[in-house]
Amino acid sequence: MKRYVIIGNGVAGTTAAENIRKHDRDGSITVLTDEDTPFYYRIRLNEMISGDITEKDLIARKTEWYESEKIGMETNRRATGADPERKILLAQDGQQLPYDILLIATGSHSFVPPIKGADKRGVFTLRSIQDARDISAWAQTAEEVVVIGGGLLGLESGNALRKLGKKVTVVEFFPRLLPRQLDTDGARRLQGIMEEMGFTFRLGAKTREITGEEKASEVRLEGGETLAADMVVISAGVRPNLELAEPLALEKDKGIKVDDHMRTNRPDVFAAGDVAEFKGIPYGIWPAAMEQGKIAGVNMAGGDLTYSGTTMSTTLKVVGIDLASAGDIDAENKFESRVFTDGRTYKKIIIDDKRIVGCIMLGDTKEFSRITKMMSEERDVSELNKLLHK
Repeated sequence: MKRYVIIGNGVAGTTAAENIRKHDRDGSITVLTDEDTPFYYRIRLNEMISGDITEKDLIARKTEWYESEKIGMETNRRATGADPERKILLAQDGQQLPYDILLIATGSHSFVPPIKGADKRGVFTLRSIQDARDISAWAQTAEEVVVIGGGLLGLESGNALRKLGKKVTVVEFFPRLLPRQLDTDGARRLQGIMEEMGFTFRLGAKTREITGEEKASEVRLEGGETLAADMVVISAGVRPNLELAEPLALEKDKGIKVDDHMRTNRPDVFAAGDVAEFKGIPYGIWPAAMEQGKIAGVNMAGGDLTYSGTTMSTTLKVVGIDLASAGDIDAENKFESRVFTDGRTYKKIIIDDKRIVGCIMLGDTKEFSRITKMMSEERDVSELNKLLHK
């Protein structure tokens, strides 16, 4: 009977456990997490902060599911080291956990830039359910919020707090919002919509310092402007959790390197999700983590699935507005493009040599899946106009 151990209970680790069990009904599966809950929807933490859903609504896999699948879920348990020759995992509590096949699915953590005062009370990042609890508690007495970072998570965090009646200012280093998903015209359109909702923006701005005595009270920008802030949320991206790479002697760069079977340089150790790097790319998106988790799980149980990468696409509601983007958004306008705008709608299809290489859809994303299918199949753009003008 094989002993499978999975470190991390996010979408990659949970999907792997599910697929191991589908292919091996008898093996022992143990999932370790340093959090206090089983698998939950991390991408919905903002809805918990705004009060749109409860913490209970976040839980994606209840205890009964783990019991029915015979998967051991160990919460509040951090893996701190390993002995790869003896195939033993070391836990924070000093216990040793033997394994035959190991999956590293430890995810990522929030990156905090070297901003003076970032360690003050009232300054937060949002990555875990505990972060959401802390933000919700502090927001009960805060009025003026500064969000440092105008990416997806930053805007959603700001919107959750705006829904609670807070005055929200977003500071973004780039000259436009969502620099990874939107070009200049699309970002300008989104900014206008959000300003109508009550947001204030400082674009092309860098934070110099967070000031205050015992807790945050102001954010000072390079150039001298000071923003009132009794609460600060830093949203400056994430970094993979690589702490176990060294004790396991795993090859790493931006993440733990894996092959197309999600296997590391050690044949008995796999990696998936935010912590994994495939062909130089740590994807850091939910669809990639789910796909990698499935492939890792099947292969850990003796299967033979291969991973060829995930299209870097995003489909979501940003502050309640449908947004989808994929591929090369061509912010510098180097390629041919077809643009259609109507009121709050902005669609841009990027074309290179009669093939679609990227797209942006803001306000209307109905045809996104068909466009991305055309991208993956490298089809000619001749049928594009009827899609754009629907």
